Amino acid sequence: MEEFHKVRRLPPYVFEQVNRLKASARAGGADIIDLGMGNPDLPTPKAIVDKLCEVVQDPRTHRYSSSKGIPGLRRAQAAYYARRFGVKLNPDTQVVATLGSKEGFANMAQAITAPGDVILCPNPTYPIHAFGFLMAGGVIRSMSVEPDDSFFPPLERAVRHSIPKPLALILNYPSNPTAYVATLDFYKEVIAFAKKHDIIVLSDLAYSEIYFDDAPPPSVLEVPGAMDVTVEFTSMSKTFSMPGWRMGFAVGNERLIAALTRVKSYLDYGAFTPIQVAATHALNGDGSDIAEVRSIYKRRRDILVESFGKAGFEVPPPAATMFAWAKIPEKFRHLGSLEFSKLLVEKADIAVAPGIGFGEQGDDYVRIALVENEHRIRQAARNLKRFLSAADETMHNVISLNAHRS
Repeated sequence: MEEFHKVRRLPPYVFEQVNRLKASARAGGADIIDLGMGNPDLPTPKAIVDKLCEVVQDPRTHRYSSSKGIPGLRRAQAAYYARRFGVKLNPDTQVVATLGSKEGFANMAQAITAPGDVILCPNPTYPIHAFGFLMAGGVIRSMSVEPDDSFFPPLERAVRHSIPKPLALILNYPSNPTAYVATLDFYKEVIAFAKKHDIIVLSDLAYSEIYFDDAPPPSVLEVPGAMDVTVEFTSMSKTFSMPGWRMGFAVGNERLIAALTRVKSYLDYGAFTPIQVAATHALNGDGSDIAEVRSIYKRRRDILVESFGKAGFEVPPPAATMFAWAKIPEKFRHLGSLEFSKLLVEKADIAVAPGIGFGEQGDDYVRIALVENEHRIRQAARNLKRFLSAADETMHNVISLNAHRS
């Protein structure tokens, strides 16, 4: 039978191939060190869990909740933006709770996209940034991901040559998967461009609190006038180690937030009320939990960079996020990121995310997630060193060295 139209528009989910191989290896007794999926292993802070347990005892909280988010939660998010970025938000009209930033992006795409609308999207980038709009009937035009002068000439060409004119531009800094961090000056140029050409800006700021130097990443909404054209998405998944809780936010332009809120009102009743209350408690905290999470990821990053480097796999130290974006060693680069990732599972008991899963421009790279403890990261490095040192003798047993990507 022919595939359904929207399913047919989606490329194969390449991560699933690595996941199947990983599951098969584990079923055979292999101890796979999983640095693939960005699934935080740190426990949710006790105070947040305690608040959930307290509230869930009240049967009144077991009823349908609010799709938009309970008022206290929206006020807490507005207060967070005021403290962290100096951005003033109206919690009634400029904040909506989402079931994680991924759901927020996908439903924003449904809310604003007409068939054939052109979306400017970084390549490589987190898959929902492109796939959410593809499922909504949009057309993706790939852009550079580096937040520097090279970012803008392709934007100008896109405006000149795209029919219809682009509807929206997607930003993601700190970036998943590349870990690039944008400056406020870069955002000022983006907003000037967007206002000049009447383009919506959708910013994914999920990693705003996972940074490793003394310069916290800014919000695009700090730019004067950005509120006229921008919605920004954040998540509690990484900041508070709450991935399974599914709690995020969209904030910004009232018209866009209203559109998202209306679409969501038809699709869900919001997160479970005790989760929303616990999330409110987290946002109103003193920030010590965030600082601890940040310090753990920094230690893991430093150990990964050092130990993998000594093993023969150079990993540039990311300035932010819980990921490293590393170029495949030269002798394996012809394989492409998917085959190299499979090779690491088979020969080194390490799972990473193939760069091709984030866009064709990522195929020379793999993404390495900091989701195992320091001991496990060092073990991965030892496995990697054994594999790399023996590769010249064993590669012929794995795949033809004459194989090349098409």
